[in-house]
Amino acid sequence: MNSRKITAEKNQLFEDVFDGKMPERVPILSSGDNSFCLGYVGFDLRREQYSIEKNLEAIEKTTKDFDTDSIFATMVRIPQMYKVLGAKNFVMGGDGFLQHPEVTSLNENDYDDLIEDPFKTICDKALPQIYNEFGKEGFEGKSAFAKGMFTFYSVMDQLDKGYLKIAEKHGKAVYNMACTAACTPFDVLSDQLRSFTGISKDMRRCPDKVEAACEALLPCMVKAGIKPNSSRYQRTFIPLHMAPYMRTKDFERFYWPTFKKYVEALDKAGVGATIFVEQDWSRYYDYLFDLPENTMMIFEEGDPSEIKKKLGKKHILAGFYPMGVLKTGTEKDCLDKAKEIVDVLAPGGKYIFTLDKNLLTVRDINPENLKAVLRFVKEYAVYA
Repeated sequence: MNSRKITAEKNQLFEDVFDGKMPERVPILSSGDNSFCLGYVGFDLRREQYSIEKNLEAIEKTTKDFDTDSIFATMVRIPQMYKVLGAKNFVMGGDGFLQHPEVTSLNENDYDDLIEDPFKTICDKALPQIYNEFGKEGFEGKSAFAKGMFTFYSVMDQLDKGYLKIAEKHGKAVYNMACTAACTPFDVLSDQLRSFTGISKDMRRCPDKVEAACEALLPCMVKAGIKPNSSRYQRTFIPLHMAPYMRTKDFERFYWPTFKKYVEALDKAGVGATIFVEQDWSRYYDYLFDLPENTMMIFEEGDPSEIKKKLGKKHILAGFYPMGVLKTGTEKDCLDKAKEIVDVLAPGGKYIFTLDKNLLTVRDINPENLKAVLRFVKEYAVYA
């Protein structure tokens, strides 16, 4: 069978699930990062992550070796751009991995401006605080902005073309975790503008302004969450950050309203949402149920049986498989865990096999265990 026909068959697996139909078998979506791939093939992350060619070479090798239905990884963080901009919100650690430290780019007195014109306030006040080069006067600052935009779009264009070639060559679906990513309004406010510490104070000191700021940011996030090629299949990835650390009444007031409106706006535009349900969301399952049908939810924590019962008839479930088992368990341990999770989540459809976390470094797991699990799921999780 030629690779194009295999690609079409694997595309169909995902399309069936996203359309609410029963696929021939459970699709397997990879949970890899380019940093994992670079380590897997023996490249130095500190140096080679700057090379588009080396990244695509590593992703292709890893895609070939691991039997997933999509390409194994994508490149989410763009070190070339962060270097050009002098970024403070993504900083390279000693091992080369780009980390997100706590940043504050707006102060409490900036809320009124943010509420009145969020786009202008972010451009004029927040970005120069996050990116050193933007803060320079005159031509230097404007030149840095142009360089940053050119770098981003140039890199993403090369990567997107590279991903398609890898998918076609190795018979993988053209769909991966998402075609774009954008956080909820509250998470943008806390992650990039006011920081975890700042927003925790603001909810007590100026709650009305926090609420209004989330509503003001909502149109920006909807626009950021839709690309020209977005669809039910080319989905928008939404990592959920702050909610597990909030009191339920604060979640209900500040987080949930614009989160729900955001996913509903994507759905109305014909765009599917893939949300990463980080940490423990057990307090909020009833809220998640109210999101548009066939929202894909990748769970990091939780009881698969309970979540299947509460959410599995309406939404697409994924995640749960513990990365730690792949690191320390025997092959039998790993296969037993895969069978346990598949037996709970696969019946009735609306399930895509993924890990509970994204693979960031080759040290996260024993690669041979993951290869064995992927082979097992492909053979075992077949619908009659």
